[in-house]
Amino acid sequence: MTDQHADAQAAFGGTREVDPRYVLDEARLTEWLAAHVPGFSGPLTIRQFKGGQSNPTYELTTPTAAYVLRRKPPGQLLASAHAVDREFRVISALGAQGFPVARAYALCEDESVTGSMFYVMEKVEGRVFWDLKLPGLEPAERRAIYEAQTDALARLHAYDPEAIGLGDYGRPGNYFARQVGRWTKQYHASETHGIEAMDRLIAFLPDSLPAEGPTRIVHGDFRLDNMIIAPDRAEVKAVLDWELSTLGDPMADFSYVLIGWVLPASQRNGIGGSDLKALGIPSIEETVERYADKAGVAKPTNLDWLLAYNLFRLAAICQGIGGRVRDGTAASAHAVSMAAQVEPLSAAAWDFARKAGA
Repeated sequence: MTDQHADAQAAFGGTREVDPRYVLDEARLTEWLAAHVPGFSGPLTIRQFKGGQSNPTYELTTPTAAYVLRRKPPGQLLASAHAVDREFRVISALGAQGFPVARAYALCEDESVTGSMFYVMEKVEGRVFWDLKLPGLEPAERRAIYEAQTDALARLHAYDPEAIGLGDYGRPGNYFARQVGRWTKQYHASETHGIEAMDRLIAFLPDSLPAEGPTRIVHGDFRLDNMIIAPDRAEVKAVLDWELSTLGDPMADFSYVLIGWVLPASQRNGIGGSDLKALGIPSIEETVERYADKAGVAKPTNLDWLLAYNLFRLAAICQGIGGRVRDGTAASAHAVSMAAQVEPLSAAAWDFARKAGA
């Protein structure tokens, strides 16, 4: 295991003492769990997961079981952000179809219990990989894990939302237009200083939208560190963090995964510039081919635009984290470093926008 990988695992993996800003009322929570979670029995031990920039996430353990609690952060929040009730709904629906998600137990909309809305799900045991280069694994293992990620996304996009009770989970049509508008608005709401590349993207993207694709469930943050992989094989046991999920164009989700091939390998969430063949990691072309085959769709012909859009969106998300750092509501110690990514991400997005005709 490299030092960089060890640092990423130490920084993002596992749990820590609960941040004093996010302490839960243990007695009140225990009472609620006993009334709403089948088979729950205390006493309760509460720790906070290190990962999870947006919604504070807790490990709840008892002598006989382990659970995960996801809550909205307290304080003033951006409109439509931190939608834990939507997370609960989508994993409940997908779990009923056998898609790999944690079992959803109960949603609490009564803010008097913890100070904000939350839900409880099972704790799924397995591996979370925080470094896309997957140090310490054999090349064949790396390839198998990347292929499992691609296959899981293709499986998600195969569901007809209407058929599984999610037909009203998002607004139909104009997905990219609405998303560009949403992230532009949230970027401006969190803006701390002017960034020329973001201003150019905000002008270019709405005037160059792609043709409408089929309406599917899109995860919104589908990536390797939002998955739990089985301890002993390349199987996705659970896809996590559905906060940004909605109905939309599956190409938005798929091209978001491809950002990993674009971001530099010096970052834990990038493999750009790596010797992929030596690592055993499929190329971006192989990944596009596999996804198209598994999902039964044509390969995208506008990847430059899609990558520009997703890098812009990621920059806007990081700016949102920067706004929460400014306002004192950021849930993670790594929020400051995330906020610092806005300028390099927007510069990379503009490079792809120029390739796409800007």
